[in-house]
Amino acid sequence: MANNGPGYISKDEKLIPIEDPSGKWSELYLLPEWAEEYYDVYTVKKYGKWVMLKALKKEYADKPEYRAMLEKEFDVRYNLCHPNIVMVNDLEVVPGVGMAIITDDVYGYSLRRLIDEKRLTPKIVHRLQTQLLDAMEYIQENHIQHVPITPESILFTEYNENLKLTNVGYDQTDSLPEQDTRKDIESYGKVINEVLDNLPASLPKLRKIARKCVDKDHPYRTVSDLQLAMERRSSAQLYIFLCCFIILMAALLVWLVRG
Repeated sequence: MANNGPGYISKDEKLIPIEDPSGKWSELYLLPEWAEEYYDVYTVKKYGKWVMLKALKKEYADKPEYRAMLEKEFDVRYNLCHPNIVMVNDLEVVPGVGMAIITDDVYGYSLRRLIDEKRLTPKIVHRLQTQLLDAMEYIQENHIQHVPITPESILFTEYNENLKLTNVGYDQTDSLPEQDTRKDIESYGKVINEVLDNLPASLPKLRKIARKCVDKDHPYRTVSDLQLAMERRSSAQLYIFLCCFIILMAALLVWLVRG
């Protein structure tokens, strides 16, 4: 790990030489584990503050159609505002990188890394059941088309394990086709199934929901349907608890009266 880099930089980090006489940009790192099909992802200091960059890979950087793709993604994501989505701040040329989307820095780890390093916690599972679904619902409500959600595109902050979703959109439409919303749910099911495969504990009810998500004929038409299924699971557990509590209190009352 680099001596001066953020805590999440992995052993695969690569420090990129950067020359900027203005002093605006410094300490540029390539983050291979967060690379995408057409993009490289970096972290860098801008005026001494860590930010993240998303820039075209070298083989695409000079092609007009891919530059237009980068600019379109910036336009789509710039106005998105959700606590569980990485915020986009700017689009500008960065020395040694080229034109790049500038986002908030996320001090944390990808879900992929947490799975591989066997560092999953109950809080992370809960965030996937709540915060990830909230972010997905927001994306669907804004009719954002995006690549499938994967463990690589789900980040957790270092200190409180809050979820942040990256790679959230490349186009915005008047309405989303049903096949897009169903693919979102299938992606969610695949993520949850992989997490459950790597947990020491068994969560049969959550597994049942995840398996339904990846079924070709799954019953969830929207993320709201999936959230409702999650709430029913939680409500059922609460109902059972309340029934047991009422029975116990009734038995205690009868015992006191007879006594």
